Amino acid sequence: MPALSPPRDLTLPEPGSTTARDVLSRAIGRCLRDLGPALRAHAASAPDDVAALERALRAVPPGALAAILRRPHPSVLVRALRATPPGEGGEALAALLATLSHDLHALGAIGAPLPLRRLPPRVVSLVTREVAELPAGTVSRPFHVVEGDTVLALADGNPLAMVEAHPDKQGNAIDLGGQPVDAWLASLRASLGVVARTLPEVREEMRLFVQAIVPVGAFEERHLSASYREAVGTVYLSLHPRLMTMVEALVHEFSHNKLNALLELDDVLENAFEPLHRSPVRPDPRPLHGVLLAVHAFVPVARLHQLLLEAGDPLADEARFRQVVRINREGTEVLRAHARATPVGQALLEELYRWDRHFASGA
Repeated sequence: MPALSPPRDLTLPEPGSTTARDVLSRAIGRCLRDLGPALRAHAASAPDDVAALERALRAVPPGALAAILRRPHPSVLVRALRATPPGEGGEALAALLATLSHDLHALGAIGAPLPLRRLPPRVVSLVTREVAELPAGTVSRPFHVVEGDTVLALADGNPLAMVEAHPDKQGNAIDLGGQPVDAWLASLRASLGVVARTLPEVREEMRLFVQAIVPVGAFEERHLSASYREAVGTVYLSLHPRLMTMVEALVHEFSHNKLNALLELDDVLENAFEPLHRSPVRPDPRPLHGVLLAVHAFVPVARLHQLLLEAGDPLADEARFRQVVRINREGTEVLRAHARATPVGQALLEELYRWDRHFASGA
């Protein structure tokens, strides 16, 4: 595959753009390439099971494996194992082997599930939208369709879900917050509808990326959301009664997913993680990586508010638009002053700076 070209419009797609699709395809390709080394690095904890999968994969069409690793649950396990020292990834390895066995069989790529010796407590599959409890094999279907390929997921296969970097949160345990599933679905569908009529190109990209929305509570006085670099395709959201809060959160976390996919392919910033700098949106000092995540996610939020204002939409909120523009300005000032970017990262920064100038001239 040719080298990745510096992206012009990863933050806000231009009409007809294929930038996000190309980045996602390449990120899946990297996951495919990383699978074998990850298995071999951790094979000592289940050597027979790894050997069985490797034998089975020799006859599996690459397209079938790519279709599985497009899903966030097996791909997050590959990425987690990639970063785990050998000898410490036994649980994640068992979950990955069982998930791949289940999904390959479900797609007809292997004749029967692999006879694995080491089993995880359960298999979470978005291929079949099932959770199988092991070894009993009891099956449940805790996934509820929001739209298309996106589900409200009441099961999560992310081993990092309770790892939390934000000082005001304690992980992302699944929690409907006492609200019925139908209330969640109605809110998510209405929010996606706002995105579709205001930023239709962004909504189309969301269809490619966002597969699992994991509920993490319901609150009237605050909103919680999160994404993980390893879990491309999953967003964690709380339920809020205000529609625009939900709209912003979906756009924001989806944008993190896009940037996380790009980070599978390029470092973007040479000084991403040290030193720490003032953040426009967090109470704690952040590395430039965090500042970049914030600005990249708030640019489409600002554009959404701007378009609602220009259309005279009842959801328009000029004060919020100005607030988000100010957040972006503060973040871009930090990036301008301190960021040392790769060529791919410089193209991304230039896009953010263009939008900062655009909002400044309009506001």
